[in-house]
Amino acid sequence: MRRSIVRRSLVCLLGAVMMIGFGAGFSPVGAAAAQALVSVGSPTNQHPQNAQNEPALAVDASRPDILAAGANDLVDMQPCSRQAATTAAACSFPLGTFNLGVGLGGVYFSFDRGHTWTQPTYSGLTAADCSPTVEPCTPHVGPIHTVPNYFEAGLRSRSDPGVAFGPVPVNGKFSWANGSRLYYSNLATNLTDTRIGAPVNTTTEVAVSHIDNVTPDRIQKQANWSRPFLVAPRTAATADLDKEQIWADNAASSPFFGNAYVCYVDFHSLSGGVGFPLFPFVATSTDGGVTWTNRVVAPSVANFQRGFHQGCTVRTDSHGVVYAFWTHFAVGTPGIGTHTMIKSFDGGKTWTPPVEILSMNDACFFVDPVSGRCVADGIAGARTDLAAMPSVDIANGAPTGQGATNELVDAWSDGRFGFNNEKTLLSYSTNGGATWSAPSVASESGDRSVYSAPAISPDGQRVYVVYMAFREPFQNTTVSPRPEHGVLRVATIGANGARARSSRPPAGRPATLGGPRRGASCTTNSWATTSTPSPPIPTARAHGPTSAAPPTARRWTLGGRRRSARAMWCCQRPGRSATARRPSVTTTSSARPRAEAIADQGRGGL
Repeated sequence: MRRSIVRRSLVCLLGAVMMIGFGAGFSPVGAAAAQALVSVGSPTNQHPQNAQNEPALAVDASRPDILAAGANDLVDMQPCSRQAATTAAACSFPLGTFNLGVGLGGVYFSFDRGHTWTQPTYSGLTAADCSPTVEPCTPHVGPIHTVPNYFEAGLRSRSDPGVAFGPVPVNGKFSWANGSRLYYSNLATNLTDTRIGAPVNTTTEVAVSHIDNVTPDRIQKQANWSRPFLVAPRTAATADLDKEQIWADNAASSPFFGNAYVCYVDFHSLSGGVGFPLFPFVATSTDGGVTWTNRVVAPSVANFQRGFHQGCTVRTDSHGVVYAFWTHFAVGTPGIGTHTMIKSFDGGKTWTPPVEILSMNDACFFVDPVSGRCVADGIAGARTDLAAMPSVDIANGAPTGQGATNELVDAWSDGRFGFNNEKTLLSYSTNGGATWSAPSVASESGDRSVYSAPAISPDGQRVYVVYMAFREPFQNTTVSPRPEHGVLRVATIGANGARARSSRPPAGRPATLGGPRRGASCTTNSWATTSTPSPPIPTARAHGPTSAAPPTARRWTLGGRRRSARAMWCCQRPGRSATARRPSVTTTSSARPRAEAIADQGRGGL
């Protein structure tokens, strides 16, 4: 999408981590990781067999065996175009000009806690059977492996997927006895990437569809999916909506049980400048995602003096309090910003003033002169635009809400320890976000963390952190491999809400990476890692202070209070053999300063 600020996207990320099972009968053993391919609908012998990114994951709190995932997925696009490859150094042209109307919202299901996955086949607009050597490729109606009913509504599922489970409403009442509803949100355009049409006067919308009571049979029937409903059905011509996330109040103890919430931003200008309104929104639905009420929840500023808000997370506690978190970015390479928290006590009708809760360093040490993006692995590398955004979870006791501790955990990737020493940090709050612990290091020695996400068990007994990390320093050429892996870490929680003991199950599938193809986001295979019992292995970890001083080492021992299945994403991309000559990189970019790069980002990626 068009960006007037450096776009910070979840690339090659371990998807939003959710709890998968904390019920009776689980034995007190440690967890070890076992991988499973999620994007099973992709071809095995040609592009796009490894073209997924920006994954999201949800667990049905009422039926914790059931998982759903979403990702940007090129599975229905034309196989690698020879013309694009030879003229644009990518397998596709920019998405606003190529295979128009073909959806990108991949959807996947697991009914055994992430051990095996299904990617259903529906009907819609496809270009998957086009020849890679014949242009132009004209999409047509046929089998698709993305979220359905967009083509029939004159829309295209475009990017930034989000998934969440909540209860089903019957006659206006929400109850788990009615079953569970999966919400699927994403950015949507029309079939030609032009103005959608009055009263939607912009080219981009936030759309939410749903399916109830998912089973292996029900997910195969397209009619069980709703049409996509627009979250902001009236928008101005200057609006540009971006980076939405969705959540459903899933604790039956909440007075607003069943409410659905979507947070997003509106880049409200066509100027491409740096002094324009950028509106942070939270939208609320009280009828199961059919209609939405939108509210601006923070100052609509984006300038060099006050920074800008982007990259949000929304969650609820057992009392129905809604917490929305934003990344308050500051200008600089890197930018020293904060995490911002906003709360609602009346189901999203009114919101508290924004509070800056934690400082962060956005780890943008280098802005690539070709892509104009913050990158971490090396020149022509993978985008790390949203590495420092808050990823939050709350121990809200779902599905009942009974006995909830309502502890909050916030994890992110941070650059405060210096270039090539990026870390995953974790902070927690046990008093509704009034105060937060000093951030502690949750990643392992030698890992250059690029994206992080936490989860806390509904009963508040365990905390999980998952992150992606590069294993080598920043690369000045594209000749050498860039090893990357995904890591899942687990810790028990003490009486004061702090981590007491920790384990590190085996990492997810490692990957050897080169820089991504120009004009596209990092292409990935989507893999899930689920846990099975294993003997405990002691490990030592470190806690880091808020300042940039080296952390003090602290001994962690393996915790293991309950067996649980876990889900995690990692990515794999082929290495590149060509050498691209660039100036040598030290601690900051010698190319375009980040303040300059804030200006305009075009429509190159997802």
